[in-house]
Amino acid sequence: MNREETEQEMTRLVDAWVAAESRADVTFLETLLAEDFIGIGPLGFMLTKQQWLDRHRSGDLTYQALTVDEVNVRVYDAAALVTCRQTQRAAYRGGSIPGEFRATLAFVHQEGRWQLAGIQLSAMGQPFTPPAQATQS
Repeated sequence: MNREETEQEMTRLVDAWVAAESRADVTFLETLLAEDFIGIGPLGFMLTKQQWLDRHRSGDLTYQALTVDEVNVRVYDAAALVTCRQTQRAAYRGGSIPGEFRATLAFVHQEGRWQLAGIQLSAMGQPFTPPAQATQS
């Protein structure tokens, strides 16, 4: 598979991941996530593959809307990094968790297929505005 085909495959996998997360498709996610998968949430918490899947199995995490855009793929031999903007309307244990995040997804090619080895979400805030400079007399 050449670089362009791999980039297209990564984009397809990100779309499939979003669809699976949206509908809590644990069966698909179990095959997509690598055994040593680590998910890092926007507040710095870390989840193993089983913990990530358990949020869906239990029904604790639900999405009303989940989208990604601004997708950028970089391929490195048997690894690929995907950066994107993730926007969600979700609930965790009944509490609303809307958000807009920068996401980095790390894919690895192992066991003859691409697997998601990790994801990190960073909350998007407002651009930094420096305080007004004090004027000297």
